[in-house]
Amino acid sequence: MQDRGHLMTELRNPRSMHIDRVSIAEAFDIMHAEDATITDAVAAVKNDVCAAVELVVSAFRSGGRLIYVGAGTSGRLGVLDASECPPTFLSDPSMVQGVIAGGWGALRRAVEGAEDHPEDGAALMDEMKIDPNDVVMGISTGGTTPYVHGAIERAKERGAKTIFFGCVTEDHVADEADVSIRVLVGPEVVTGSTRMKAGTATKLVLNTITTIAMVRIGKVYQNLMVDVDTSKNRKLVERGTRMIQAVTGLDRPAAADLLERSGGHVKTALVMHCRGVDRAAAEKLISEHDGHVARIIEDESG
Repeated sequence: MQDRGHLMTELRNPRSMHIDRVSIAEAFDIMHAEDATITDAVAAVKNDVCAAVELVVSAFRSGGRLIYVGAGTSGRLGVLDASECPPTFLSDPSMVQGVIAGGWGALRRAVEGAEDHPEDGAALMDEMKIDPNDVVMGISTGGTTPYVHGAIERAKERGAKTIFFGCVTEDHVADEADVSIRVLVGPEVVTGSTRMKAGTATKLVLNTITTIAMVRIGKVYQNLMVDVDTSKNRKLVERGTRMIQAVTGLDRPAAADLLERSGGHVKTALVMHCRGVDRAAAEKLISEHDGHVARIIEDESG
């Protein structure tokens, strides 16, 4: 049996040793103080996160995918981030995918033994037909998950770029990824419970990678998520109308009418208005400029 007791994620936190004997308010203060350290730990790996974003942007531009691979909390967070990309950025669901050891059942109930088999992670890469256009990101906060390492190794063999995320040092647990992100959040408030600080750090990093990557491929104008299909529900219609108002200065009825004429697509509506063209011409301009609205409406030469 492997001894993992030396890993940072497994050490006891001296600041929370008495959390079982303090008041609720004091327990809150302990947790809040520990959580407050997470953003600094993420900031410390800025260069590695930016390198990961570069790989993902390159993959998206070449028609490739970002595949998250994890087990337990790490796997669930990968699936969560992937599932949030299509409604936020109108991305194809295949662009960002999350897979978890133990399959979909492991999203709701722990399948603890599933993470122990590197061959299963490798087989998954074959099943998903991972190729050189793809990026595979293995998430293992404790650093040792065999399923994740098996997936990374096979993805590299298949020519994909790879990223590894962990909350332990590389000298304690090595990896073979092209980019290694190590967010050292320290021991957990409850020893070994990496759903806590390590999980929060994971969410922050995954949000950063996919958000900046989507911005870079034209899914955002200014800081508005304009690549949205408002036909899904009333909330999105209202949000889309407000975005059009913010950019164009139109009043609410005029913005709503423009959104309807665009087929419910905010990006198309903005180009229609700012370039004085119909829907078909706007869609053509968007396609010619790889989805980047700013290149169309802020450059009169278009």
